[in-house]
Amino acid sequence: MSDTEPTRSETDEAATEAAQNVVDEVTTWEYSAEKETIGQQLDEGLDEAQVEVPPAERDRLVEEIDDVKDHEGEGSPRVHDASPDDA
Repeated sequence: MSDTEPTRSETDEAATEAAQNVVDEVTTWEYSAEKETIGQQLDEGLDEAQVEVPPAERDRLVEEIDDVKDHEGEGSPRVHDASPDDA
């Protein structure tokens, strides 16, 4: 590996940051929507950002974004695990 190539940790960190940006946007615009809409918008945003999250992480994020409608002061859920989309 050359000195200019990012490490796996740096790449995952960048992917997590990109995924967090998507979650923040979906939370802002879609938190009062149905879970299906939240999931669809989350999937579209992650695709556009070219990042992926494990299925269990995606499900947790959808649930927590949906919960914001009952706890508006809590803000967006935090992304714990994301990686670049290899597709």
